[in-house]
Amino acid sequence: MKVQVLMFYQDDPKKCTAAKMVKFGLAQSIKKIGSKGMVLDPFSEKTLLPKDKSIINTVIGIDCSWNLADKAFSKKFNGIKRKLPPLLAGNPVNYSKLNKLTTVEAISASLFILGFKDQSMGLLNKFKWGHTFYDLNQNLLNEYSNLENESQIELVLKDYGLL
Repeated sequence: MKVQVLMFYQDDPKKCTAAKMVKFGLAQSIKKIGSKGMVLDPFSEKTLLPKDKSIINTVIGIDCSWNLADKAFSKKFNGIKRKLPPLLAGNPVNYSKLNKLTTVEAISASLFILGFKDQSMGLLNKFKWGHTFYDLNQNLLNEYSNLENESQIELVLKDYGLL
């Protein structure tokens, strides 16, 4: 699966996971989003499901500061918009906070849910805390990668005491 990032350059460049993915050739920095690209949008009404794999050819992360996310996502992006089901951050800044993921965590989770588990883990391996994200969410990611519809997410969250 192709991985792309749209950079807003709002965070510390030394801590920017999107920039690191681009530097290591794991993602491509883009200026424009194609129609078959799946945009990770935390404000989307639809949640990413494994079946979405059939309608997309690219996973696109929007790299922006969480403090400015509402402004960044108010822009009109092309592509297919999806939010992730609830996950815990493994990064040192937002450790164990629900849904406060870095760009690499969000893209990695998307790839995992879509069935690209090796590619997902390859992204996380470039970060010393990457395994922490996986360890915190391994069971959830496995459950999410088997869902058939959005209504099942609530059942998973209840099972794990997150609802």
